[in-house]
Amino acid sequence: MPASPRAASPGVVEPAERLATALPALRWLGRVDYEPTWRAMQRRTDEATAGTPDEIWFLEHPPVFTMGMNAKPVHLLAPGDIPVVDIDRGGQVTYHGPGQLVVYPLLDLVRLGLGVRGLVEGIERAIVATVAQWGVEAYGKRDAPGVYVGERKVASVGLRIRRGRSYHGLALNVAMDLEPFARINPCGYAGLQMTQLSALGGPANVREVGEALAPQLLRALGIDEQAANQSATSTWLQDVSSM
Repeated sequence: MPASPRAASPGVVEPAERLATALPALRWLGRVDYEPTWRAMQRRTDEATAGTPDEIWFLEHPPVFTMGMNAKPVHLLAPGDIPVVDIDRGGQVTYHGPGQLVVYPLLDLVRLGLGVRGLVEGIERAIVATVAQWGVEAYGKRDAPGVYVGERKVASVGLRIRRGRSYHGLALNVAMDLEPFARINPCGYAGLQMTQLSALGGPANVREVGEALAPQLLRALGIDEQAANQSATSTWLQDVSSM
């Protein structure tokens, strides 16, 4: 995945070396169109200063295929009437649609003491811990980022790092129509089968899964100390009507 020099070191910086940071704002955007959301992420990243607080956006998208910067057209098999958008994250082609939880961490990686690999692995750990709450045993893959259950993929990870900040993020299949994945080679892997949380015994409500994922993501990013004062039944996500 592409990275700026500020975020090039792998792994996680030791806690004693971390810079002080506040708890990121956790925003629930609902179902929003892909391109204006992507442009809002770019704009926020470009305009950010050292004092800009971190945010994490939780949302759904209408049906859309997205092609990463290195995506090969051969992996887009038969998109049909679903829009295709060329974007600036790493990776190949993927699908977003209703019933899929999409999470965009807009983070200052230097302030968090995170390298790119540490961020990717933290996201994967958060997803694994979240689905485990419903008895689903999942795992991440170093050579093929994302989260898998058996040989099927339940979540994808694709990021962009610019000016030492992250955007794009993760997509966790909750309760969606999986048919569009058959129109592509997901993430560039021919024959890769997808699955979703609701088919594995988990909930079908995307917001519910987002509320469960939020504290796990904070913990995986190493900032759960600030979140510890909230009760287990807290509503983590703040509803917002615009980005």
